[in-house]
Amino acid sequence: MIGSLTAALRRPATLPALIALAALAVLVAGPLAGLVVATLDADGREAWADVVASPLSTALLWEPLGNSLVVGLGTGIASVVLGSFLAWAVVLTDMPLRRTVGVLATIPFAIPSFAIALAWESVFRNDRIGGASGLLSSLGVQVPDALAWGALPVTLTLTAHYFSLAFVVVAAALASVGGDLLAAAELTGASRARVALRIALPAVAPAMGSGFLLAFAEGVSNFAVPALLGLPVRFQTLSTRLYGAISTGDQERGFVLSILLVLVAAVVLWTGTRLTSRSAATVTGKPTRARRIRLGVARPVVLTGALAIVAAATILPAIVLAISTFLRRTNRFDGGVTLHYWTGASDPSIAQGMRGVLVDPRILEAIGGTVLLAATVAVITMALGFVAAWSAARTPPWIGGTLASLSYVPFLIPGVALGAAVIAQFGRPLLGLPSLYGTFWILVIGGVAASIPFAFQTSRAALAQVSRELEDAAAIAGSGIWRTLGRILLPVTARGTVGGSALVFVTMARDLSLVVMLVTPATPLLAVLAYEHASEGFTQHANAITLIITVVSVAVTLLARRLEGRRSPWMDA
Repeated sequence: MIGSLTAALRRPATLPALIALAALAVLVAGPLAGLVVATLDADGREAWADVVASPLSTALLWEPLGNSLVVGLGTGIASVVLGSFLAWAVVLTDMPLRRTVGVLATIPFAIPSFAIALAWESVFRNDRIGGASGLLSSLGVQVPDALAWGALPVTLTLTAHYFSLAFVVVAAALASVGGDLLAAAELTGASRARVALRIALPAVAPAMGSGFLLAFAEGVSNFAVPALLGLPVRFQTLSTRLYGAISTGDQERGFVLSILLVLVAAVVLWTGTRLTSRSAATVTGKPTRARRIRLGVARPVVLTGALAIVAAATILPAIVLAISTFLRRTNRFDGGVTLHYWTGASDPSIAQGMRGVLVDPRILEAIGGTVLLAATVAVITMALGFVAAWSAARTPPWIGGTLASLSYVPFLIPGVALGAAVIAQFGRPLLGLPSLYGTFWILVIGGVAASIPFAFQTSRAALAQVSRELEDAAAIAGSGIWRTLGRILLPVTARGTVGGSALVFVTMARDLSLVVMLVTPATPLLAVLAYEHASEGFTQHANAITLIITVVSVAVTLLARRLEGRRSPWMDA
């Protein structure tokens, strides 16, 4: 045992591995431990009793939990249905405009979820809670409460955002189904419907299950959409309830709800992973491309359905948001149009004297802060993820396995709960260091912790394609570990790391669930300003800020795809 430990410590990769382990312990394990410890004193134990077993439990836990599960289940089912249909149409049929549909189907995840929620509110908002009604109400259409507020619009909006996850997963699985399998089945006389149901569907069932789980977990933990479309009518989910507790100073109850939200997400993902762990072998010794189904007279119908889905999730929300920012009166066409909400100076007769978003110093500061935060988190996270992924593959299993596990843990933690954990750990003096709450660096810590899974997975995939002969040659030439990583492996894997960095950048630029817990007036960010403006009734300003976030996120996503120089396997003709 001692000999094995000594041998492990002498490996060149051990020092980088220990550094990565220490960083992950501080960023991931520490905040979670701090979150638990914060609920173990007398006040914490009282908070546990209040949340779990008291007259307050129904309002604090059980109703929000039930609402979260309903929203998550609806989002998961609808996302996998829509995503699977689009994947089938793009990968296995001769539908026209397949590549266009495929690209549009991946964009919604790059758009902030609250962008779609704001677009929905601009169209369907009614007068139930007062304030300016939506476009339909202004045209005389009576919008039912169930369509304007609560579970249904929350679920539909989340589906429009997360179906792209299911599309990507299922499309990749369908692209791996060998064409020879489908051809062999057809030669036996099986109908196309039978081939689809008995061969193609079972082959991609695990992928469909994974898509469902991803959308379910994201739907349960999302904060922005329930806050915008649910809170006005007191429709609470776990994420909005815990945010409300912490933001009002009731931190102990908020920490308890955070722990419970983490447990719910972890149980769901663990159970789903066990259920979808079985897979069917669909790739044979002879590589063949999946055969495309000739749709015949059904081509217009399938194309119309596919275009309707991607248009509703990608194009229409952007159009609605853009139009609303030019309307002088909120969501009404009879007040004329104006550029005030973009470039106007302070005018007491419009929006209580608020300036346009492009000339407002606070929003300009938030643009710079958002870009700086996203770039800083992307660089630090990718550096840490790269070192962790490289070390995990070159150290004994007990080290590499620990690295991989710690790198995966943040994926199980909803953003609001992770924000609460970071506050519990770094929002107070620690080991002689001052409290970081209200500073830029607590945002960086939270962002890096949340983004580690993306950085680790993309780095591991990129490094897996590099032969270790390059490292051996560098070692023979006298190159040290850090020089080899920075001057050889990092440039060779640049395409993969660029894609990972772009994903982290976009996630941080559009994310609200994490930063809403950590941001303060001293550290303004675009996502939080958009939420605050929407909550205060400044619809045009909120939509304009959201459009800025959307443009930046989509531009970075498309640029990264171009720099990577790779096409998705389902996009091959």
